[in-house]
Amino acid sequence: MIELDGSVGEGGGQILRTGLALAMCTGQPLRIHSIRAKRSKPGLMRQHLSCVQAAQAISDAVVSGAELGSSSLQFEPGTVRAGDYRFAVGTAGSCTLVLQTVLPALMRAAKPSRIELSGGTHNPMAPPFHFIERCFAPLLQRMGVGLALQLRRHGFYPAGGGEAVATITPSAHGLQPFDLLHRGALREAYAECLVPGLPRGVANRELSTLGEAMGWSHDQLRTPAVRQEEGPGNALMATLAYEQVTELVTAFGEKNRSAESVAVAVVAELRAFQAGSGAAGPHLADQLALPLALAVHDSGRTAAYSFTELTEHARTNFKVIEAFLPVRCETQGAGETWRVTISPR
Repeated sequence: MIELDGSVGEGGGQILRTGLALAMCTGQPLRIHSIRAKRSKPGLMRQHLSCVQAAQAISDAVVSGAELGSSSLQFEPGTVRAGDYRFAVGTAGSCTLVLQTVLPALMRAAKPSRIELSGGTHNPMAPPFHFIERCFAPLLQRMGVGLALQLRRHGFYPAGGGEAVATITPSAHGLQPFDLLHRGALREAYAECLVPGLPRGVANRELSTLGEAMGWSHDQLRTPAVRQEEGPGNALMATLAYEQVTELVTAFGEKNRSAESVAVAVVAELRAFQAGSGAAGPHLADQLALPLALAVHDSGRTAAYSFTELTEHARTNFKVIEAFLPVRCETQGAGETWRVTISPR
């Protein structure tokens, strides 16, 4: 039984999700207490409960404490089963976080799986659908894993209603670790503004502000077609596609927040990333750790990647990984240049 304290480090839902994923991957039962203790509303909320239920469904787990508001949970996984699944968060809670919970186990299963997800696809506190598609999935492909994604409908807070489909094809020869130490040359840079159910002027103001600050041309500033009934919602996304890695920065519009301030937030994060020399941004650095650690564990080979910022999220994730897997996550660096080396132990 692996015991986790949900109040340590970043003290949020990531400890739960990483714990569930690794419990399924290793077959080790998990007991976690003080779930999301550092959040304003601690305990299991709807999207976290959806993660537990999804993990239970694919692994025939025996679970206790899976209730809204619960601060403790015991999860005893069975055998992970590939197949066709449908998971609905039921609110605007992030369905991409549900995907990230079950993905590690399903990408090591014997057969492909197909997952239909509904809920929030573009949430402030979770990786947006486009981040998973552009930044995360290509790196899984380097490990030998296929992750094909389809966005059927956008889902924004507070309405939700988003729909996405993920098809997971496990590696035919086991997970292959790799090093990601350099970005390579910049191939493409562009911004997109999603504004379903809102005046088009919002998009014009956000894109104009970002374009002027970054020196981007009109062709780099885009407003994709989105069905109006998928709103109201607003997400400003900026993509930097390099030879070895892609970074996507997102900021969300909300009530009483000006369009210009949304753009300024994106510009600040873009400049922070460009100022560093690490290959991955802070969010990708956090999310890449778990699948790469599994690849190191499966292959017995070491892997390393560089990134621009060591967040408390990432520190906490490394510790949870080390609690389950016989690997060591060693970080070194300072400021805007960091590196983590994941090696067997």
